[in-house]
Amino acid sequence: MTKQMIVMRKDLNMRKGKMVAQGAHASVAVLLRLGHLSVKTLNSEGNPLDPIGTRAYHLDISEGPLMDWIAGLFTKICVSVDSEAELLEVYNKAQEAGLLCALITDCGLTEFSGVPTITCCAIGPASDEQLQPITGHLKLL
Repeated sequence: MTKQMIVMRKDLNMRKGKMVAQGAHASVAVLLRLGHLSVKTLNSEGNPLDPIGTRAYHLDISEGPLMDWIAGLFTKICVSVDSEAELLEVYNKAQEAGLLCALITDCGLTEFSGVPTITCCAIGPASDEQLQPITGHLKLL
């Protein structure tokens, strides 16, 4: 099965809403890094418009594991780590394995006293066999 792992730091004691937002940032960041995002200016009927008109965003992901994941079950699993060091270790292992991944640093405006803080990462989509050595030991969030 193809899935994406969201790895969240528990030691930060983030509010639940903050955790959800950070995980969503990580998941979307993987999509945006692999696809091609373009901005098209359209009118209300969807036809091209002058540059001051309405903007529509289009993400071009035509094939490959990401498209297969999006067209399939779109599975995400949330797991946790207990420190920044542990999160970075997991993230670095994913990068070394050549997996799609994104590390998220919150700017600290609503939590963390204005200090930029690494909160989570997304790994995949990838197969169970690819993810198991990297995230298989982590507990569900």
